[in-house]
Amino acid sequence: MSSTPDSATAPQTAPADADNLVVIARQAILDDKRAVFGYELFDRVTAANCHTAASDAAMLFNALCYAGSEALGGKKTVFINCTHESLAGGHLELIHPEKVVLEVPTFGADATPEQIAQLIPTMQALRTRGFRLAFNQEVLRRAYASWLPLASFIKLDMQAIKPELAEPLVKYVQANCQATLVAEKVETAEQHERMAALGVKLFQGYWFAHPSTVKAQTIRPSQAIIIQLINLVRQQASTAEIEDLLKKDPTLSFNLLRFINSSGFGLSCEITSFRHAVMILGLKKLFRWAALLLTTSSKDGAPPAVGQTAVVRGRLMELLAAELLPKEECDNAFVVGVFSLLDSMLNMPMERALESVALPESVQDALLHNKGVFAPFLELTKACESGDDEAFARTANALHLSNRQVNWAHLQALTWAESLTAEA
Repeated sequence: MSSTPDSATAPQTAPADADNLVVIARQAILDDKRAVFGYELFDRVTAANCHTAASDAAMLFNALCYAGSEALGGKKTVFINCTHESLAGGHLELIHPEKVVLEVPTFGADATPEQIAQLIPTMQALRTRGFRLAFNQEVLRRAYASWLPLASFIKLDMQAIKPELAEPLVKYVQANCQATLVAEKVETAEQHERMAALGVKLFQGYWFAHPSTVKAQTIRPSQAIIIQLINLVRQQASTAEIEDLLKKDPTLSFNLLRFINSSGFGLSCEITSFRHAVMILGLKKLFRWAALLLTTSSKDGAPPAVGQTAVVRGRLMELLAAELLPKEECDNAFVVGVFSLLDSMLNMPMERALESVALPESVQDALLHNKGVFAPFLELTKACESGDDEAFARTANALHLSNRQVNWAHLQALTWAESLTAEA
């Protein structure tokens, strides 16, 4: 059986609007009574009449900002495919974990015990924050025994499992962990009946429903108004002051209300007041949201690569600062990195660009004079970006950071930034 596209699917959009179109595919996950338990979301990028799927949790940021809650999943649980690097991404700080399941892939056949063990602290931290984790049947291999206690869901691929192995696999899961089983890629009634008879309660696959697409036009606020919002947040302005700014710009307020009412937040009631939205989000998350919008807000002027590079710098500086500086300074490190290309994004000298933004003196010292506590972090970040080995070695040594620490942080920052700007 296959589903027809639901009413949330937007009509075809004119080619001229293609750059402002977000396309998300979703496939239902049903319970044993054929009721919808949740939806798995897939990022869909249309180009030259073909579709490619991007598998990364950061896709959720664009999905929730632009596609809307009811269109994506309503109040149902949402399953999102992740990469290992994206599990540490700051975008997950913007998502309420109650209705989100993160699908974590296993490593390849040549995975080492060290690789498998290295990811456990990150996954444990996500579980502590309330996220549920899903794994495929590869997690049942002996090498992944340490992952099993972290599993809330385990997906069994009906196209990869021989029929005679279904029963022993199900019994193994039932005996060794508390995870809920999901039979996925179910394409025949026989497969469904076999798994249901073994006690499996959740099902996904073409026999029930093909993925349907949800399309939405992006409505992007101007960079100037986002900078004003960041300015207010950095000044720790009152809720009333922030509310006044939101009232003046319908695109900014529209994006905020759509984001906070999305399924990722898991709120039980709809938020219609700007004041209420600001209070629920809080200044720290409001700043993060605005900073991400800033780098993806303009289709004209600065090329997209500038915004992406700014995000890489911000995230990399945040990760490096976390190794050496107090936690409260990590946000300022993020600001230095993101705003280090503000002159290019706004097409004006840095001094003039910073006149409109209230920033701590330590941040301005780094951006304007290459001095202060953040200056060596910014220099190291630029060295990573340019491949300047001499500057890299000098600044890394000065900060007492190993090559491994810096390279791992750089990889995480690159992955995070690429996924965040994939739909920009």
